[in-house]
Amino acid sequence: PPAAFPQKSEESSTLLQRAVSVLQSSYLHSTSQGSFQYSHAILVENDIFLSELQAFARAKEAAGYSQEELEETFAFLLFDNEEEARDMCRTGLCVNSSSISMLGDPAKGVYVSKHADCLHPRPWCHGKSGYIVICKLIKGKVKVVSENYTARYTCPSPGYDCHVAASRTNIPSETSPFQAFTQSQYYVYEVSDGSAAERPRQICPYIVI
Repeated sequence: PPAAFPQKSEESSTLLQRAVSVLQSSYLHSTSQGSFQYSHAILVENDIFLSELQAFARAKEAAGYSQEELEETFAFLLFDNEEEARDMCRTGLCVNSSSISMLGDPAKGVYVSKHADCLHPRPWCHGKSGYIVICKLIKGKVKVVSENYTARYTCPSPGYDCHVAASRTNIPSETSPFQAFTQSQYYVYEVSDGSAAERPRQICPYIVI
């Protein structure tokens, strides 16, 4: 059958090892090391998203951002089925894609998880499966904000590119799945001339596993 995703010709076992390494190095809980099984990895290739990620980095470097602020890192999204993951890789991560709002208005930014084992507000049940999209992310200037569960959403902060929760500096191991999920979110946005980009350039789908 035709490939579900555009992909480069790369040894699948090598790509799977690379993806699993990224995921395992991004776990919050040490007990997660033996809790997940990964079967297949697909490299996403989208030259537009990659070039826009690089353009974002160049623009921020010219604006005086530090190397730490420009460093590429990884973030994660969980999808129940392949079609949802494929759609995201084709369109990119766009605003109005999140049902959570505690770090910022979901109509003006996007949410991704820092930890590869905190991808859902409810705990994984035994036997559950899904598709994880590993994204490349340039966080830029990060602002720590208080979690806001009211209907008056926190707006993107001028001069910043990302919000994180004030309580995320040290997430204790006994934290509930919901708390671990919310406290490990990045809220990422790109605002220019007062309007928010529909798809922030600083996040790019990388591997589906």
